[in-house]
Amino acid sequence: MSQPILTLDFLDQATAPATEQLPADVRVTEATHTGRSRRLYIESYGCQMNFSDSEIVSSILFDEGFDTTTELAEADLVLLNTCSIREKAEITVRQRLKEINAHKRRQPGLLVGVLGCMAERLKSKFLEEEQIVDLVVGPDAYRDLPRLIKEVDNGQRSVNVLLSREETYADITPVRLNSNGVSAFISIMRGCDNMCSFCVVPFTRGRERSRDAHSIVREAQDLFVKGFKEVTLLGQNVDSYKWQSADGSEFVNFAQLLERVALVSPELRIRFSTSHPKDITDEVLHTMARYDNVCNYIHLPAQSGNSRVLELMNRTYDREWYLDRVAAIRRILGPDCGISTDMIAGFCSETEEEHQDTLSLMDHVQYDMSYMFFYSERPGTLAARKLADDVPLDVKKRRLAEIIERQQQHSLIRSQMGVGKVHRVLVENVSKRSTEHLSGRNDQNKVVIFPKKHYQKGDYVNVLVHECTSTTLLGNAVE
Repeated sequence: MSQPILTLDFLDQATAPATEQLPADVRVTEATHTGRSRRLYIESYGCQMNFSDSEIVSSILFDEGFDTTTELAEADLVLLNTCSIREKAEITVRQRLKEINAHKRRQPGLLVGVLGCMAERLKSKFLEEEQIVDLVVGPDAYRDLPRLIKEVDNGQRSVNVLLSREETYADITPVRLNSNGVSAFISIMRGCDNMCSFCVVPFTRGRERSRDAHSIVREAQDLFVKGFKEVTLLGQNVDSYKWQSADGSEFVNFAQLLERVALVSPELRIRFSTSHPKDITDEVLHTMARYDNVCNYIHLPAQSGNSRVLELMNRTYDREWYLDRVAAIRRILGPDCGISTDMIAGFCSETEEEHQDTLSLMDHVQYDMSYMFFYSERPGTLAARKLADDVPLDVKKRRLAEIIERQQQHSLIRSQMGVGKVHRVLVENVSKRSTEHLSGRNDQNKVVIFPKKHYQKGDYVNVLVHECTSTTLLGNAVE
C-alpha cells in the first residue's frame, strides 16, 4: 500500500493559492502559460501515487488544449484527485466540493470533476450525491478524460471508473507539477494484489501490473538530462515489481530495475516507496548496498507489532518475519539505514497486551519516522465485512497518543546519531524559516538545514551536523 495521507512531501499552507484556505496536506497545480485556450486546476489529496497521477492527467489534458493554473477563479476545469484510505480524507473532499460550488455559481461554465480512489469507490453515486460534480474518473481511465470532457461540454454528466489489467501510462511523459526541479516521481507499477483487510486500494486501483522497465529507465534518463538530481520509484508494493517482455526473452524484478535506474548516472539519487515486508528481498538490499546513489532509506510498514493482529489484517507475515527483515536491513545496509513505518492503533479486537507488542516492536526497531493513525473502518473492505470495529474510540486515541509519543522519542534518538557526522545533502529549496538557509535531505531521508553561502538548489553539499531536533538536522557546509 502506498503511503497514506499526510505523506512526506506535501506542500505547506504557504504554497497554496492565496485566495484559498486549503488543508496542509493538499497539493495544487502550478501555473503554465503556453497560450492554450482553457485552464486546468488540480488539487491532489493523499499519497504520492495520487500526486504522480495528477502529473499524468495534466500531460493528457495539456495535449487537449489545457494550461494549468494555481488560481481556482481562473479555471475552466477543476479536478480533485482524491484519496479513500481514511474516512477523514473523504470528508475533506466533500467539504471542499461545497466550497468549490460557490465558485461554480459565479462561473456557470466551470466544469468540476473527481478523480482517483474516491471516484472509483463511489462511482456514479457521486454524480447523484454531489450535484456540483460533472465527471467522475477512476485511476485507470485518465486517457478517457478528453472524451468525457467533450460529453460534459455537450451538456452531459460523465463517468468512467473501469479498472484495467494492463494500464500503466508507460507512454505518457508526466507534466512535472510543483516541481522544485530537483526531485521527481516515477510510477513503476499500478494496483495492488495484497488484500489487507483494512485497505481499499485493491478495490479502487485494481490488480497489480508492472510498467515496461525500458520506459522507466528512459523516464529517469530524461529527468536527469533535464537537470533533476533525484527520482522516487513509486508503487503500492515496489518489491513485487515483475516485468516480462512480450516475447518472454526478458524478465526484470525490482532489484534488477533498481540497478538499471542507478546506472543512469551516479549523480542521480534513487529512492523508492513503498516496500512490503513479505516481499523485500536480500537481493534488493544488496543492490542498495552496491550503489552509493541508491538512498539508504526504506519505508517498511509494519501496521502492528502483534502476530494475531497482523493475521487479522491479512498482512501475510508475522512479528518474527518482520523482525528478520529489519535484521537483514541492519546487517546488509548497516545501523545508519533509515527505516520508517505505518502503524494502526486500535484495529479490530486489539487487546491492551497486543498494543504493547506494537510499542515493543517500535522499541526494537527504533524507526526514524512513522505514519500513525487509529483504525478507521472503510466500506467494502474485508475488515468491514467480517470483523467488528469494537475498540472504543477513546481507547484508539489513547493508544495512538502512546504510539506517537514513543515515535517522537525514537525520532530524536535517530536524529542524534547524525550529530557530529558529515552528511551528503541534496539541496531542494530555501529553508521555510530563513532565506539565508538552504534545506535538503540526506541519504537517510532526514531534512538538513544549513547556511546558504554560495550553494544553490540542486547542489550536493557535505554538511557537518552540530545539532538536531527529532525531525531536522542542523549544520554547516564543509568543503
